[in-house]
Amino acid sequence: MSFHIALTFEDGLTRFIDANPGETVADAAYRQGINIPLDCRDGACGTCKSFCEAGRYDGGSYIEDALTDAEAEEGYCLTCQMRPASDVVLRIAASSEVCKTKAMDVCAEVVSVTHLSESSIQLSLALDGAARLAFLPGQYVNIEVPGTGQTRSYSFSSPPGAELASFLIRNVPGGLMSGYLTGRAKPGDRLTLTGPLGGFYLREVRRPVLMLAGGTGLAPFLSMLGRIAAEGGNPHPVHLIYGVTQDHDLVEVEALQRFAEQIPGFTFTTCVADQGSGHPLKGYVTHHLQPEHLNGGNVDVYLCGPPPMVEAVRTHFRDCGLTPASFHYEKFAASEGNGR
Repeated sequence: MSFHIALTFEDGLTRFIDANPGETVADAAYRQGINIPLDCRDGACGTCKSFCEAGRYDGGSYIEDALTDAEAEEGYCLTCQMRPASDVVLRIAASSEVCKTKAMDVCAEVVSVTHLSESSIQLSLALDGAARLAFLPGQYVNIEVPGTGQTRSYSFSSPPGAELASFLIRNVPGGLMSGYLTGRAKPGDRLTLTGPLGGFYLREVRRPVLMLAGGTGLAPFLSMLGRIAAEGGNPHPVHLIYGVTQDHDLVEVEALQRFAEQIPGFTFTTCVADQGSGHPLKGYVTHHLQPEHLNGGNVDVYLCGPPPMVEAVRTHFRDCGLTPASFHYEKFAASEGNGR
């Protein structure tokens, strides 16, 4: 039985490899064409020092100069020595270019284009050889817009391993992808996806989680929640606050309700910024943060939304003197150039 290893690089690219029982990560990567930098294979130089974000492994033998006991306790490891005992997510302290690897291209076929509202579109794709495009929940791919030679970036809203890959896309007037989806897209169209990419992904859940989504920034959280549900939940509470500008921007609430039924400890709140809205909760996501959601700072925060929202949340935390245990965020601009 082999183990699946996610190697995340400094430039945002992720590559997946398989490690055989007893095989070191460095050897497994090299066997599959990825050269993790190292100056020895004896645990003596520390060049291949990496950080394990999830999974179990045997750290092997090494000297103190290469890896201290304190570093090992934090989760650092040497890829020339570590032997996985489960699937692993490993952060590599080098770029994909240095490691002589690059993003994968995968072809896909359009299955459906669903207009969830006047501002949001769901794109569903069947991937060719779907197993070849593994990703971490929360990551994105670049999708080529047919006939243009240009790409746009979108986060998966489907979890890894789903039968179809889905994306939640904002309908931007004049947008390149929006124009394709609303004007000429049809089932059977062929698209090319490049990735996976991005450092915004679900880490191992070790404490309460707070998710903050703005508009179609909900997409990566749907992927994360899909993974949590597939794994049978977790022992820590997860709360999502989903904020939009207008009533019609509020989509996929039924999906969130299903997750609330499937995942013990998952709750969510929705709010609309428009003061003329009939929604019961108005304002921004920061207006609806409760002390129990922040857990005195012992909380992992995930934030995805347009730049003003991201900056507003960061400012709110700073003004409140709150430093979360971890804070992961991703900005996106729903414009002609990019958008989720």
